[in-house]
Amino acid sequence: MNDQAKTFLDLATEVEIQSGGTISKTLHQDDGLKVVLFGFDAGQELSEHTAAVPAILQFLDGDATVTLGDETIHASTGTFVHMAANLSHSITANTPTKMLLLLLKSAKGSAK
Repeated sequence: MNDQAKTFLDLATEVEIQSGGTISKTLHQDDGLKVVLFGFDAGQELSEHTAAVPAILQFLDGDATVTLGDETIHASTGTFVHMAANLSHSITANTPTKMLLLLLKSAKGSAK
């Protein structure tokens, strides 16, 4: 791998779910973007919070309940969610779940 490209051929293999826990692994970070891979064991959650920048959730494996403001959705393999900055949200894994988070730092303060 060189300085101009970062490659992961199978994202789901980049994080191992820990029994009874949640693990996160930063895959990339620069001035405009932060990419974090999460592994949640069943029953684990990220409690309600907000992000100061827009974010994208991409579910790679598993089954989770995601609350986005006043809306609750069922997320499974292949689910894609774009969230505006400052949207209150939470995630609860119903089964072992792997999720990719993209924090769009360069979009901070930009119009929708």
